[in-house]
Amino acid sequence: MSYCVKERAPPDFAKPPVNETREPEQFLMQAPPGNPLLLPHTLQELLSKDSVQVELIPEKKGLFLKHVEYEVSSKRFKCSVYRRYNDFVVFHEMLLQKFPYRMVPALPPKRMLGADREFIESRRRALKRFINLVARHPPFSEDVLLKLFLSFSGSDVQNKLRELVQGVGDEFLTCRLATQAKDFLPADIQAQFAASRELIRNIYNSFYKLRDRAERIASRAIDNASDLLIFGKELSALGSDTTPLPSWAALNNNTWGTLKQALKGLSVEFALLADKAVQQGKQEENDVVEKLNLFLDLLQSYKDLCERHEKGVLHKHQRALHKYSMMKKQMMSATVQNKEPESVEQLESRIVEQENAILTMELRNYFSLYCLHQETQLIHIYLPLTSHILGAFVNSQIQGHKEMSKVWNELKPKLSCLFVGSSNMPTPPLSPPDGNFFSN
Repeated sequence: MSYCVKERAPPDFAKPPVNETREPEQFLMQAPPGNPLLLPHTLQELLSKDSVQVELIPEKKGLFLKHVEYEVSSKRFKCSVYRRYNDFVVFHEMLLQKFPYRMVPALPPKRMLGADREFIESRRRALKRFINLVARHPPFSEDVLLKLFLSFSGSDVQNKLRELVQGVGDEFLTCRLATQAKDFLPADIQAQFAASRELIRNIYNSFYKLRDRAERIASRAIDNASDLLIFGKELSALGSDTTPLPSWAALNNNTWGTLKQALKGLSVEFALLADKAVQQGKQEENDVVEKLNLFLDLLQSYKDLCERHEKGVLHKHQRALHKYSMMKKQMMSATVQNKEPESVEQLESRIVEQENAILTMELRNYFSLYCLHQETQLIHIYLPLTSHILGAFVNSQIQGHKEMSKVWNELKPKLSCLFVGSSNMPTPPLSPPDGNFFSN
């Protein structure tokens, strides 16, 4: 197995057990010290776990289609690997299989035919957010799946990822505390879950609107840059006009020639203003919009987890209880009707199996709530990211306006030659009375 850094390869795992039994000691995750339900991390600690860059590399032509490839560079593992979108898909699938009760961020959509550069860039950004959220998630960050994805340099990364999960079982089977999860949960866990879900739904809705407005603000800055550039070019074109001026129109007045000379040089300042506006827009896209998108991805993964809890383990538990109830009724009916002892024994055996299944479902349900409690804490650990986002937005506005104000102030003295008095001497521009050129 090829890695960017010299690490011991993961062991070959045993084949999956037929029944859902506890995993051998070497596969069990260690319990954290103290209260295992509480996460001790701060936002800074999470952010410092790793910083992963995802960069687009030139397209390579396949037999029929071009394939987009990414260079994924991990600061933690100190190496870079090449990954395609399908590698991310398999990694995502294995994470969900191994950690069904954790927040696994969603992947961006698969490339469609005719996808343009804007789509490809948008997907690159989304993949970068995905891998950074995963790399900073406490259980994921210590798992061999992540290490392999970020450091394995071989060509068969998808098969290697599948091999790591095969035969190991999910987190319920590998966590030492899984069967004791109920003991750590508060008595009103269901009420807390409902309240947390509603709160995070409201937070998501607000941040979604904030992200949309931030996108519009950044987009307006870039549109403003385009307008400023065109404005400057038109002034330059006006100053470069070579159409002869009839003598009867000028009457020995050289105003038009003076104006043209001045207008010709203004495009430089307007191009500089446009450049400053673009810089501000790009900075707000990277420092504000992208951070809002990252937090939205995290919040969405929490919402998805809540749905998996309700439609998955909780639903299976309810179905198992219903099946058990039907079996008990059949048993009572068989006893009353004095059926064959053999058929009654078979029914009793099925009931015992169903009781074991219900017990497992109950344990999984409590473990799912245990994980949900921790994932809720993780959301709240990320909440101070709001201050980082607002700080980046305010700083961008201050810096952008400061730099553009400097250019505007440098431009103002150059306007003096545009205004010529009766003595043919330049005069400073005057504001029209009450701001109206046509006042009486």
